[in-house]
Amino acid sequence: MPSTNKRSFRWLLQQFQLKPGKPAIFSGVRSLLILGVPIGLGIMTGNAAASAVATMAAWFVGMVNVDGTYRQQLRAMIAATFAVTLVFLIASLVSSHLWLAIPTTFVVMFIAGLAGLYGNVAASVSLVTSIMFVIALARFATFTNFPTLILHCLLCLAGGTWTILLSLGIWAVQPHDLVREVVANCYLSLSQFVGLVKERVFDYQDSQAWTEQFLPAQDAVIQNLTAARSLWTAKWTVQKGANQQGNNLLVLIEDVNQILNGIVALNELLAIASAHQLFSQLQTEIQQAIAQLGIALEMLAKAIAKGKNSVHLGDLHRTVEALQHQWQVLRSQILTTTHPHPDDYGDLVHLRQITSNLINLAQQIQTDAEIVSNFNQGKQHLIPQVDISVFPESNSGVIIDTLRNNFTFDSVTFRHALRLALITTFAELLAAILQLPRGYWITLTALVALKPNFGGTSETTVQRVIGTMLGGIMGIGLILLVQNQNAIAVCLLLLVFMAMSVRPLSYSLFTILLTPAIILLLNLISAGGWQVGVLRIIDSIFGGVLALVGSYLLFPSWERQQLPSQLEKTIRANLAYFQQVIANYLNPEQNVFAAINNLRHQAALENANATAAAQRLFSEPRHVQGEIEPVMTLILYIRGFFSSVTTLAEHLREFSGQYQFIELPQLTDIIVQILENLADSLQQKQRPQPLPPLDNYLEVIHNQIEQLHTARLSEISLHSHTLTPTLKAVREQTTLSTELERIINEIKVIHCVISRWQS
Repeated sequence: MPSTNKRSFRWLLQQFQLKPGKPAIFSGVRSLLILGVPIGLGIMTGNAAASAVATMAAWFVGMVNVDGTYRQQLRAMIAATFAVTLVFLIASLVSSHLWLAIPTTFVVMFIAGLAGLYGNVAASVSLVTSIMFVIALARFATFTNFPTLILHCLLCLAGGTWTILLSLGIWAVQPHDLVREVVANCYLSLSQFVGLVKERVFDYQDSQAWTEQFLPAQDAVIQNLTAARSLWTAKWTVQKGANQQGNNLLVLIEDVNQILNGIVALNELLAIASAHQLFSQLQTEIQQAIAQLGIALEMLAKAIAKGKNSVHLGDLHRTVEALQHQWQVLRSQILTTTHPHPDDYGDLVHLRQITSNLINLAQQIQTDAEIVSNFNQGKQHLIPQVDISVFPESNSGVIIDTLRNNFTFDSVTFRHALRLALITTFAELLAAILQLPRGYWITLTALVALKPNFGGTSETTVQRVIGTMLGGIMGIGLILLVQNQNAIAVCLLLLVFMAMSVRPLSYSLFTILLTPAIILLLNLISAGGWQVGVLRIIDSIFGGVLALVGSYLLFPSWERQQLPSQLEKTIRANLAYFQQVIANYLNPEQNVFAAINNLRHQAALENANATAAAQRLFSEPRHVQGEIEPVMTLILYIRGFFSSVTTLAEHLREFSGQYQFIELPQLTDIIVQILENLADSLQQKQRPQPLPPLDNYLEVIHNQIEQLHTARLSEISLHSHTLTPTLKAVREQTTLSTELERIINEIKVIHCVISRWQS
């Protein structure tokens, strides 16, 4: 129980931690201008209340979250402008009749919930549209006559159009190369990932705390890489071909994947070597090389983002050369002893692998630095033209088929849409019957907090309710202290600027700053006094409770039920990756590195999905969670398996295949059968079959490795600096033997956990 309480407390603290990155100052300034103009016009003309319609529309259109090209952002804003105007019109027509407003709310919210089927952009547009509907229904939509209705709808269009024109103007005056920025983020996340690799070996304290940082850092690189590929494709596919700069950026994106693989392999090799005595004799040089590796990646990220900095890698190359020299000294010391021990020689081989890995990483970064320097200076860099795969555009048939396929209770999105519609409609009905002042805030809180799963709902609810309470207190204090209307407007704009600037870093801090801004805005357009803040806090608490209750009672999607399916997909993705890598060891001439890269990326994505699902499990009710430790152990060892396979994939650079373990084909066949059986057992919810005697195969491989090491030690006096067949076999097979042993141990733990879990 103490462990569970500690984990729950840690989860609560994580909701209020800042994400890595910098404040979005540009977004804050943009939001300041979006709100400042309609508010200023309203105050100057004496029509602050009427300008609120345009202000809300402008704000909501500006809050549409699209991580894409300018063209994609423009399309999303245009869609949001028409959507908020349409729902404002609908709300105005039904607001006077409760019997009509309630079913209309249900329909609008149900459609908004289904929008998630068509991607993040559609979900973002539907969210701001549904928020506008709730506010319009309760606050602004009073249908008295058609001229007033038309005027309000025109104000909605004007507000959205103002946001679009402002964005176009900003893009024209200060255009940003979005692909450059997202590629720079990839290299910055690589730098942070390297820092954690260094910390694991040289600043090692708490393994659990380190793991909780390491896995998300690895997933962050994968997510940034996926975003970069998507954005590059969106930009250059529209242009029907990439120029030299586009090809340079694409090479940099794909090199992120190569560097990530090298870092994962480095972490694996360090974990092996650091357990042996010889490691301490190279520890300082390895530590310095890894530190310079992180610095070099950070400099590369800045050079890509700013487009003008040169990357000087002298320190990196010097530390790597020092490491290589020290390894040569250590090698001479070991081999010139009277009777060198085979185990010491094996450790020496592992240290050579670490050295080679760091040399390869330094060379890769040097190549990328030259690419960046050349296209920053306008020079040509000889890179072959890359073929671009054009994605098929969506058509109405696909849209209808997607909707038809998900119009069932088996669909998580369908259940979420129905739950969202029922909860928000109930909140609207409750506020209307009880005539609650500003009762629509209950609906808004429930609307924003409700997610497709209970974990997401509870996380958002905690962040929003606590943030609203703190922000509400701040808003009450400002209303009591600031009496001048112009001063209130200035405070409002400053709060909006700060809120939108910190939005990418912390949803909790965003809520804390946004809440007093909304309170000041409502106080500005209709004198509500400090009581507005109190009502905001109370209504947010009720809305959060309503969201939690609804998510718990109405067709919930528990992570415990979804996890076996996700873990099955994760194991199969890692199995496919393993099979392709081992196929290259068994048949080195086939050379299918492109297939390895694709399968590795797919396995990494599934690993990240499994980790995210486990994190959501933490926020679910204790009696629903079941035993969490087996789940976390399973995910941890699956990811360990992925790291071992990645190390083998990186080792293929040195593998010729001239020397083969006799037992390798049969052993790998058995590993494949075991993993397939483990995936099937998760799918069929039954215990896996007993493990075959894997240690027997390992014993044969260990004997062959010892024979190789002994043979190499016996020939060193005659061929100390000659690449003999024995030396080549030692270099090729030592890493393979070590990683096969680690893979078997990882499979044993995975098998044990699944057996216990299924029983």
